[in-house]
Amino acid sequence: MPTLLRYLFFQIPGWAVGAVLALGLVHWDVIPSWVAVLGFFGLVLKDLAFYPLLRSAYETHVRSGSEALVGKKGIAQGDLAPEGYIRINLELWRAIADSTGEIIASGTEVEVMRAEGMTLIVRAAPGRR
Repeated sequence: MPTLLRYLFFQIPGWAVGAVLALGLVHWDVIPSWVAVLGFFGLVLKDLAFYPLLRSAYETHVRSGSEALVGKKGIAQGDLAPEGYIRINLELWRAIADSTGEIIASGTEVEVMRAEGMTLIVRAAPGRR
């Protein structure tokens, strides 16, 4: 489901409460009908205006753990021939070189191509071979 549609579905209960409240106030002659209509449309416009700020909270696929490291760069902590360890920020990760037979020397900058469980598949960063 698209993020905008998910956001709008979550706003419907608030709009329903606003509409019932506005209709009740009009019914008991507390406010004129034009104020109720203006207030309801203000409520809807407020929700639409906040969408760009809240969009990320409604997105369904949030990468975490090893998935979040795809595309990041790290440093080989030993030779990757083809397995070894890399450091990304302060964390040490098990890694396998993407190209079979390729040996990535210790200290080489690597880029994470994909994650398979808790193991990262890496290649030497472009321009660093």
